[in-house]
Amino acid sequence: MSTVGTAPTKPAISPLVGARLPGWALPAVAAGAVALALAAKYGLGWTGWTTAFFTAAALFVIILTAWSFAVEGLRRAKDRMASTLIYASFVAALVPLVLILGYILVKGFSALSPDFLTHSMSGVSSREPGGGVYAAMVGTIQQVAIASVIALPIGLLTAIYLVEYGRGVFARAVTFFVDVMTGVPSIVAGLFVYTALLLQFGLRPFGFAGAIALAILMLPVAVRSSEEMLKLVPRDLREASYALGVPRWRTIIKVVLPTAMSGLITSGLLAVARVAGETAPLILLVGYAAKINFNPFAGDQATLPVMIWDQLGKRGGSVTEYTTDRAWGAALVLVLLVLILNIVARLLARLTRPKAR
Repeated sequence: MSTVGTAPTKPAISPLVGARLPGWALPAVAAGAVALALAAKYGLGWTGWTTAFFTAAALFVIILTAWSFAVEGLRRAKDRMASTLIYASFVAALVPLVLILGYILVKGFSALSPDFLTHSMSGVSSREPGGGVYAAMVGTIQQVAIASVIALPIGLLTAIYLVEYGRGVFARAVTFFVDVMTGVPSIVAGLFVYTALLLQFGLRPFGFAGAIALAILMLPVAVRSSEEMLKLVPRDLREASYALGVPRWRTIIKVVLPTAMSGLITSGLLAVARVAGETAPLILLVGYAAKINFNPFAGDQATLPVMIWDQLGKRGGSVTEYTTDRAWGAALVLVLLVLILNIVARLLARLTRPKAR
């Protein structure tokens, strides 16, 4: 008696296997989420745009994830939800920055002119047009440059010590105090310099005092960022240099620093950007002068942050359309100075990047 074999049954394949959302799904869901958020805003009478913005973001994630689960299955829905949250977080961080920069550009662009950049506020009242940021630009550039000359070399040398030589209790103490200084408010640094320098020696405010306070604020940022850049240099490069009999100090100069130079330039830029817009210590230590003062070691000196503060009537003056326009123009000039520093630093980092052989 012969037996007839039965063919094995194939497992059932879900019709959803291999299914994908259409290419227009993302823009369609985004448009739908925005439309629903706007409908909720005007239907429920929400004030402001913050609630509507976060409502649209939440609706976008929920709708897209639910649609993906219905079409693509649970596994791809989880992946899509995670990637959507990442992109949404990026957009949430980018939107305020774009809005702030765009608002400053719109409000301050009308004030920009050759006269605005080449004249000071000397003899210009709050109720008349004219004046400019020349004196404030001179003060800001001088004080930030002096602070950089003081803080960046000290920060780099401290970072070299912590990475290359630092061991034991002293190195841990240095790291601890650097971390503590990172969170020190700027007004505390200003009060320290004011008490130790101006009150102690009976001096009037002057530019160099503000530069010292800015250097104190720059120092922890320069140390921590430079330390991280030096740690990125491969250990093999150091060991290869030591194997050739090169002393440690020469290895640092010839191998470690050139390799990390592009990152060190970026770390220096971060430290400069940290203090470029500081106002509180400069009010105490530098004061404000409407006329141009090229000498940072004598007399009050204008700076861009304090000029903005002054034009908004914080020194007892009246606020008019002219002072408001000048304040926005000074803010835009300050942003442009930081942008120029970023561009220069990027170019220097590219030029100093070691070439592959």
